[in-house]
Amino acid sequence: MSDKLIIFDTTLRDGEQSPGASMTKDEKIRIAKVLEKMHVDVIEAGFAIASSGDFEAVQAVANTIQDSTICSLARALDKDIDRAGEALKGANSSCIHTFIATSDIHMKMKLNMTPEQVVKQAVHAVKRARNWTDNVEFSPEDAGRSDEDFLCRIIEAAIEAGATTINIPDTVGYNIPHQFGETIKSLIERVPNSDKAIFSAHCHNDLGLAVANSLSAVLNGARQVECTINGLGERAGNTSLEELVMAVRTRQDIFACDTGIDATHILSASRLVSSVTGFIVQPNKAIVGANAFAHEAGIHQDGVLKHRETYEIMRAEDVGWNANSLVMGKHSGRNAFKVRMQELGVEFDSDDALNSTFKSFKELADKKHEIFDEDLQALVSESQNEEHESIQLVALKVSSQTGEQNSARIVLSIDAKEVSATANTSGAVDATFSAINSLVDVEVNLQLYSVSNVTQGTDALGEVNVRLESDGRIVNGQGADTDIIIASAKAYVNALNKILVITDRAHPQV
Repeated sequence: MSDKLIIFDTTLRDGEQSPGASMTKDEKIRIAKVLEKMHVDVIEAGFAIASSGDFEAVQAVANTIQDSTICSLARALDKDIDRAGEALKGANSSCIHTFIATSDIHMKMKLNMTPEQVVKQAVHAVKRARNWTDNVEFSPEDAGRSDEDFLCRIIEAAIEAGATTINIPDTVGYNIPHQFGETIKSLIERVPNSDKAIFSAHCHNDLGLAVANSLSAVLNGARQVECTINGLGERAGNTSLEELVMAVRTRQDIFACDTGIDATHILSASRLVSSVTGFIVQPNKAIVGANAFAHEAGIHQDGVLKHRETYEIMRAEDVGWNANSLVMGKHSGRNAFKVRMQELGVEFDSDDALNSTFKSFKELADKKHEIFDEDLQALVSESQNEEHESIQLVALKVSSQTGEQNSARIVLSIDAKEVSATANTSGAVDATFSAINSLVDVEVNLQLYSVSNVTQGTDALGEVNVRLESDGRIVNGQGADTDIIIASAKAYVNALNKILVITDRAHPQV
């Protein structure tokens, strides 16, 4: 078996299917550039047929990324496959990932198709995809609950039709590690032409076993794993890229393969995805959580000081911790700012966009002595959001006093027209949100409100994330400022702008 483990990142596709995690074209490009810098082998950029916006995003990533293979998902339908092929035309290396459900419950209840019809459709889809690219991945959806004999039959047919990768998805996170590993091993042994394709694993985390199942698959012959940054994904998420990569690398005594990932970019990728999507990384998250390499217990601290490996099985520096030292300050010039942004994977479309973000940087530098990479990423996210927002925060004044009602007076620009309102409630944030609601004609429910610091120190940027629901649609909004009330207003306005943008996106599993 090959000693190379292919990393297939689906943050931009499966990760984006998390409620409220939709990304703009520019945000997808920013994340894709970091994934490319990390040496991710395959980047699944989206589901091209979902909407015109999704098509443009896949196309933009395909036209921008040079070193990674760019993939688009497509159901086993001609229109899906052709749309994916069109979007990927500009890629240096392309892949079409087509799939069809194979479990009894899916074939009967969702597809209303017989097993014979499903096999025929799968073969047709793979052959059609081969008209666009030599690199075709086929997935039997819900393989984790599918009959193994039928899986062998459809996989053999897909490989014969031209599939170069066979992906085995545990679509609903149902499998247990030893079971999933045995399934991978059995399929490789039983399918006569299995040597003509790479076997891959795509696991969901409904039982908290996505990484464990993926590792079991690798131990049993899989040589590609599909994963996402921070384990982002539908429901409980997907296999976490950072955990998978570092488990394989740390336990080379167990695994007869390794990835080509440059792990020093893992932390920056994690923070970027968190900032863009509004999904906060929990402090005790493995590898990238704030506590991942922290030691509080005295006996642990003593052991680490004497010899690091007493309690640390990997070096924090290897995944990017302590790599982000102070990079910018109030005396930094426009060119230095532009160069540093390029190093972070940020390209400006115009001088106006650069000047606008540089102005925000200077304003922040007047408030904050030390500017870190995380601060710069937050500035870019905010600047790009504001470019496309019909509602913008102009001014906010809050009055807060112990034992008294809080007052918030807000000025918004709505379609370039300034309007203002005042609200009095028990809390400063509540008053701010109430004032905004009185100016915007849309009914929303606040589902989540969270605050975190972007970097350390009392002068750090505060980052606020809100989740709003309106008529069944869920969006996340982000805002950052050294003043947490202003950051709250920015986040709420950001979410309202997303609610107001009408999108009609197809879901791949519908």
